[in-house]
Amino acid sequence: MFTGIITDIGTIRSHEQRGDLRLVIGCGYAMDSVAIGASIACSGACLTVVDKGDDWFAVDLSAETVSRTAPGLWQQGGRLNLERALKVGDELGGHIVTGHVDAVGHLVSAQSEGDSIRLVIRAPQALAAALAAKGSITLDGISLTVNSVEDQPDGSVDFGLNIIPHTTAATTLDRLEDGRAFNLEIDVLARYLDRMQALRSGVM
Repeated sequence: MFTGIITDIGTIRSHEQRGDLRLVIGCGYAMDSVAIGASIACSGACLTVVDKGDDWFAVDLSAETVSRTAPGLWQQGGRLNLERALKVGDELGGHIVTGHVDAVGHLVSAQSEGDSIRLVIRAPQALAAALAAKGSITLDGISLTVNSVEDQPDGSVDFGLNIIPHTTAATTLDRLEDGRAFNLEIDVLARYLDRMQALRSGVM
């Protein structure tokens, strides 16, 4: 489990397609405190440490993980938002995050609003019912509050976020290319409510 509070930005040092995709990720963590088999959220995807060095760790991504996450995210030289798994007694500063990506969203617009940046992200129809103003969303592993929701004619949904300067500086949101893809994870409560509603209505 995670909180969506980013504690480091990692850089993909190598990208090797084996049976699975092996990544070596440089980081600023004290790796002597990270065990082989530990979980680290990498831009919202919970991955397992399979090897490590003084300032790096390696992970393996299955084809399923690659297919369900943002295109181009795992290329050599790419930057990733990192968060180590929660320990008992840690402060819960964001919201409960599982590290399971529900869908990929795309940047619609990014505009200055005071000292912050106002983002509008388009999410697919499958997530529309799970997004609500003042609810929580995880964007590339970052815990954020949804400020607005606007349903689209095709069933997709545009949701607005305000990114304060600290968040911009501490995450990969300092670079916002047109159409950028993001890993999205809905609030865990919304996931269970959606499942319950589907069962009650007979929709599977």
